Amino acid sequence: MFGADKGNVASNDSRLNGKKLSIGIVQARFNAPITDALAKACKAELMSLGVSDKDIDHVTVPGALEVPVALQAMAEKSKYDALVALGCIIRGETYHFELVANESGAGVTRISLDYQLPIANAILTTEDMAQAVARQEEKGRDAARVAVEMANLLESI
Repeated sequence: MFGADKGNVASNDSRLNGKKLSIGIVQARFNAPITDALAKACKAELMSLGVSDKDIDHVTVPGALEVPVALQAMAEKSKYDALVALGCIIRGETYHFELVANESGAGVTRISLDYQLPIANAILTTEDMAQAVARQEEKGRDAARVAVEMANLLESI
């Protein structure tokens, strides 16, 4: 995502300067231990990139299928430079996993394209809880970096 040194982001990298940005976060509550960790890591990284706590709006929704409608409501406010989608979908024994994963992902992408607003999609789709736990903090931080970088990119285009 940020080259070989994605873990060592230079503090003077203008692409990752969040000082003047407003970011909205939509978190699914389903699998809350995972999504809470995603949100905590994301918010901490946003603040480390210079986004002020007062410029981060964080809402929760029941599950991943509800994330796109909340993102759309935030996008319609026209006050955010970028949005972040957080969730966790763990494969079960039925087709429901594919339905939720595909539809939530398509919804997030559609909102981003319709509103020309960057949305960092950190809705995890994993085979089991262990995979989700292994990814929760890193993907939360990654989502923050993606949101800030893409907000700055679109502002410069």
